[in-house]
Amino acid sequence: MVDLVWLIPALPLAGFVLLVLAGRRMGEPFAGWLATAMVAASFAVSVIVFLGLRNEPGHVFTQTLFEWIPAGDFRVDVGIYLDALSMTMVLFVTGVAALIHLYSIGYMHGDPRFPKFFLYLNLFVFSMLVLVLGDNLVLTFLGWEGVGACSYFLISFWFEDEANASAGKKAFITNRVGDWGFMIGIFATFFAFGSVTYARFLPLAPGLAATTATFIVLMLFVGAIGKSAQIPLYIWLPDAMAGPTPVSALIHAATMVTAGVYVLCRVNPLIASAYDWVPSVIAWVGVGTALFAATIATSQYDIKKVLAYSTISQIGYMFLAVGVGAYWAAIFHMVTHAFFKALLFLGAGSFIHGMHGEQDMRWMGALRKLMPVTSVTFIIGWLAIAGVPPFSGFWSKDEILTYALAHNPGLYAVGLVAALLTAYYMSRQVFMVLYGDARWSASSEAEAEAKARVASAGAGEAEVSAADGQPAGTVTEDAASRFPEGFRPHESPWTMTVPLVVLAVLAAIGGVLNLPFPDSLHVLEHWLEPVFVLGQPAELTYSDLSIVGLLVVSTVVALAGIGIAAVVFLKGRIDARRVEPAVLQNAWYVDSSIAAFMGGPGYELADGTATADRLVVDGAVNGIGRATRWTAARARYLQSGFVRAYALMVAVGAVLLGAWVLTKVAAW
Repeated sequence: MVDLVWLIPALPLAGFVLLVLAGRRMGEPFAGWLATAMVAASFAVSVIVFLGLRNEPGHVFTQTLFEWIPAGDFRVDVGIYLDALSMTMVLFVTGVAALIHLYSIGYMHGDPRFPKFFLYLNLFVFSMLVLVLGDNLVLTFLGWEGVGACSYFLISFWFEDEANASAGKKAFITNRVGDWGFMIGIFATFFAFGSVTYARFLPLAPGLAATTATFIVLMLFVGAIGKSAQIPLYIWLPDAMAGPTPVSALIHAATMVTAGVYVLCRVNPLIASAYDWVPSVIAWVGVGTALFAATIATSQYDIKKVLAYSTISQIGYMFLAVGVGAYWAAIFHMVTHAFFKALLFLGAGSFIHGMHGEQDMRWMGALRKLMPVTSVTFIIGWLAIAGVPPFSGFWSKDEILTYALAHNPGLYAVGLVAALLTAYYMSRQVFMVLYGDARWSASSEAEAEAKARVASAGAGEAEVSAADGQPAGTVTEDAASRFPEGFRPHESPWTMTVPLVVLAVLAAIGGVLNLPFPDSLHVLEHWLEPVFVLGQPAELTYSDLSIVGLLVVSTVVALAGIGIAAVVFLKGRIDARRVEPAVLQNAWYVDSSIAAFMGGPGYELADGTATADRLVVDGAVNGIGRATRWTAARARYLQSGFVRAYALMVAVGAVLLGAWVLTKVAAW
């Protein structure tokens, strides 16, 4: 059964090819159903392969499909490396992606480029599967670039809007910085081991010099922070919300941003061979990103941007787990995050769909009665990410924090504060969207409340800023001018609500994959153990009673965050302006500072560099060319074609040579 593994990426690829050839003829909805069927079939094959892999020695299976690059000592084949890690990734990537495809059939209804959208989705899933199944770093990089290209296509899918096109370009360019590090890491790996195939170089990693291992890991880490949106290369992800919401769910939950964590987990023997400070760097960057992004999420009004900063923060927890050696905890949180983040994004898309495209939470409210399925499932996703037991996010996040405490109490403290903020900003989102007043209503009473709400939540008295995704217009704008006459939010069609229900179930019970005790319930940890045996994984020495105490602390922190949000946004006992300062609404002014630099000194620096390149580098190269042409033009007169001229030159040369010899003889 495991021999069928090649079908897993082949099916989405076949869907892509069919949609390229006949997508327009199929039209809506058949193009969507075809793409969905291909990814669903890929998931079905993944389950069959998983059952077969359990019987393989060491849970490892390799398959070479064909020779790709034979160049001297450098040899790269197109092959598959299937082990517990890649199998886990494949299962949740195909499963969650299939649900997102189904949801997209309803969400993209009526779009004039409906077939093209699904064409890109199939290619996106294929690229991610190549990334996780490739048996060498070059093939991984091929998938790595594939997801980058697909993200560009999909983020700027509605490219008629300049903001969407710019967001796509921003994601593409920012990721090139990280890709530079990844490529250097690949070259260094080949020079160090003579191979880039995982099965060949990873077993040799424990004998590698610490300096070399450190260099390789740091280069791959640069690539990872770019793809997984960590400090300082996180700036592309919030703007990536410009794409259709299913794309956001796919990028955040099942494909692109998890790639960096996967690569670091894959090369865990190299991390173990590096200097001791390298894992600490990874851990502090991760927990720092988790806290930094969480602070920004507390003051955003765009429902998707809150979730975008939440993703950056949650991926930071996964980096923290890698840094402290708890690799399976990183994968555990990646899996549960795929469930509840896909649920939250698709739920946000359902709200946007029902709210006539409105994304600003200040114009929502009281949606729980009009959109019951979306609301109930969204609440489950909220409780999961907030860390409320027994939902999935509670178990995975607490495991990371427990290992962080064993490694460094400072990491634990920062991670705990980020957890408090997570519970707070997600509760704020739920209270603003599902509870309170119907701010979308055009009734006079609700109108007045809406104005007061926007005025109190906004930054100014006369105008709400249009920058950074905030709603354009003034506080005098009313719901009647913002929504169609007789507008009333509505529940989404079944193609959108069924994926929400499935994901809600997974988000609720996903924690059973790795419960803290007894040891027999560490299912995911034991499944992944062979992958991390060379990476010197962390071990816990806490007693069961101590772990129970830490679980209680995490629960109290989560409930405290929810309680604070309830006091502010449900009870209204604290003015929201006190907890939503402008510096957080503008994301610590990092993005605007970068834009100002690139439009001023950065532009002049780039222009000066281009001028120096044109005058110095190009000038030198072109000067050598011109000098060669001038010399050749003069020398060609010596080639007259007449024998007598050549005889004369030989005679003159002989006379001169004879004269030189006579002068030397006379001197001797």
